Amino acid sequence: MPLPVVLISTISKDGVHNAAPWSCVTPVLRPLDEVLIASWLKRDTLENIRQTGEFVINVPPAGMEEAVMICAKNFPPEVDELEKAGLQPRLSRKVRAPGIEGCLAWAECVVEEEIARDKFVLIIGKVVHLEADDRFFSEAEGMDYERAKPLCSMGGPNGMQFVRPVSTGKGDKYASMLSEPKK
Repeated sequence: MPLPVVLISTISKDGVHNAAPWSCVTPVLRPLDEVLIASWLKRDTLENIRQTGEFVINVPPAGMEEAVMICAKNFPPEVDELEKAGLQPRLSRKVRAPGIEGCLAWAECVVEEEIARDKFVLIIGKVVHLEADDRFFSEAEGMDYERAKPLCSMGGPNGMQFVRPVSTGKGDKYASMLSEPKK
């Protein structure tokens, strides 16, 4: 199943930048007021989210695969992962955690709720600021996937590969999905 690839950026209570690739992330209905992320229990990113109550979801384009893979490594908590990956922090408007320059969009979030399970947790975040690179978005059409080239991943028995969505040219308005079927 293709999954989105985002970089979740945080900052530790000591001011160290952290970034980690995430694919278990989804908006909670529309409009984009809340997001849901799933996390393994042993992640510096999760610890930072718990300590600060905030995070930024960054949508990287194709071309950032190398940086994404560097951010996937298990660095000690005191290592600035943005620096290791050659990424530049981007000043956030509503949270202390930085966004990441060069991404397609940024959702600044604060924690609304944490739901704990034995091996993972679900974090519901309230989106307090949402911004996108206008070169790849229009108000009428949303993201231009052909130009933006957002990263996705496909897993297989021996690992994963990066892919990107391509429009089929078909679609419809949300209102038509909610209307009664024609008889």
